[in-house]
Amino acid sequence: MENDRSELRWGVEQRLEFIEFRLFWEGHVNRRDLMDQFGVSVNQASTDLNRYIGFAPDNMVYDKSARTYVRGSDFKAQFLQPDASRYLAQLRSLSDGILDREDSWIANLPPYASAPTPVRGVNPETLRSVVGAIRRSEAVEAKYQSLSSPEPRWRWIAPHAIAFDGFRWHTRAFCLTDECFKDFLLSRMLKIRGSRESEASAANDSDWHSEITLEIAPHPDLSETQAKVIALDYGMRSGKATVKVRRALLYYALRRLGLDTDPAARKPQNQQIVLLNKDAIGISSSSAVSSHLTGM
Repeated sequence: MENDRSELRWGVEQRLEFIEFRLFWEGHVNRRDLMDQFGVSVNQASTDLNRYIGFAPDNMVYDKSARTYVRGSDFKAQFLQPDASRYLAQLRSLSDGILDREDSWIANLPPYASAPTPVRGVNPETLRSVVGAIRRSEAVEAKYQSLSSPEPRWRWIAPHAIAFDGFRWHTRAFCLTDECFKDFLLSRMLKIRGSRESEASAANDSDWHSEITLEIAPHPDLSETQAKVIALDYGMRSGKATVKVRRALLYYALRRLGLDTDPAARKPQNQQIVLLNKDAIGISSSSAVSSHLTGM
């Protein structure tokens, strides 16, 4: 029996991670689970379960009446760190139709739902062109609809990265028309009709390569117990938490955290958190961090 993880093949290790995932979240696992999830034979499933026991003999015991392995009382994860965000991400992906039910590692799904998000119509051919341009360090000519102009315009841009603002997908690119780095919404690229070599260097996008640390804390006007709950919500320690963000994405981060307006404009229960180091990172207003945007 192999007990050296360094000698495990990727497929084997993935199945051992699956066993551990099921034990932690479901409390049980059996051969049929492995066969259904990975399409392996009965013998292979038995081998995997025995191999897992070799690594973690106290993590599961066989329940003869239920004919399944159940989580041991001294369970300690060996192959993956139990992560609530990973579990919830699977639920979110299932809800959004990104993940098929048979691809999820969750056996018994709890009732779940998520607030609807409008579909952002990113054309797959447009995305392919942008990603290809990033890989080849090229510029593309895109027909782009910005809200700052009534009609779409053709412009040359040299994309170098893809970014998600929590709601929409962008490409970070050097705009040859305005001669600066900007964000372009992929969904507003109506057409791409050509590409060419680009002299723009992603290394010159200082906003993309520089990082800012936001220090957040509960709103000072919350009660002590309310502040403690907010601290738990945001994983704060000693009454504050830090959030690192690229300067190019600062506008989006502030907006998503509700820090893009004066905290006094909302009730403390609605605002919930405040930015402690606003002056230190040079934020005087929301407009000061949105100058790199286009077409918002």
